[in-house]
Amino acid sequence: MEPWIAGIDVGVRMARAVLLDGAGRAGARACVPSGAFFTKAAEQVFGEVLSAAGIAREDVAYVTSTGYGRYQVPFRDLQVTEMTCHAAGAIGLFPGTRTVLDVGAQNTRVMGVTPEGRVARFQMNDKCAAGAGRFLERVSSALEVPLAEIGPIALQSHDPQPISSVCAVLAESEVINLVSQDLRTEDILLGIHVSICERIKGLVQQAGLKPELTLTGGMVHNAAMVRVLEEGLEITMNVSPESEYAGAYGAALLGRRRYDKRRKEGAS
Repeated sequence: MEPWIAGIDVGVRMARAVLLDGAGRAGARACVPSGAFFTKAAEQVFGEVLSAAGIAREDVAYVTSTGYGRYQVPFRDLQVTEMTCHAAGAIGLFPGTRTVLDVGAQNTRVMGVTPEGRVARFQMNDKCAAGAGRFLERVSSALEVPLAEIGPIALQSHDPQPISSVCAVLAESEVINLVSQDLRTEDILLGIHVSICERIKGLVQQAGLKPELTLTGGMVHNAAMVRVLEEGLEITMNVSPESEYAGAYGAALLGRRRYDKRRKEGAS
């Protein structure tokens, strides 16, 4: 029986894990908040994905870590950059992918990828978190709207109110100012999505957009962001619930290749 391979993506906000079974299929996945201690989050998400698969730690032959906290996964065999893993994961999910858009809690990345999943070009936001998922968390708090409800509420808008600030702190002040004008919450929220999209469009234009475009990360669950991005970029994106785990999935796929190569070399 072929051994299991694990990929663990420890991000600023969430830690995700994916297990590949002996046939190379994604056999289980798990997601937990990263919190303040990345090592603890890695241990927790690894334990949860093992439980989901019904296997023991000893059944996992190789662990690849990625994400902001990839060096704080003490049981890793290999660590790989986020861009490389998201590219591999996107290609694994959608083989026709040639551009990957990862809107994370801290950074937004646009990657051009080859058919083999290699990153050929990339752009990353060089401003503060107003262009990334973390800003939506600040907005959620400021407007007292649960983060999961931001997208559905924004889709009710017919008069979006854009914001102009690129700094997260100033943008939050701008949002509060809009609230003080008694503007509708849905109009403010859709305007925020439109503003984030405009910044992402700039990154996409710099990196170059080649179809197919695959969205990765937790933003795949935000229906308003998906719609605004597709309208702004004039393209239909590859989006699925599995796309949230693209980083961890890519890490597992790369780990499988490294493990198989090492085992083959050992047998020769």
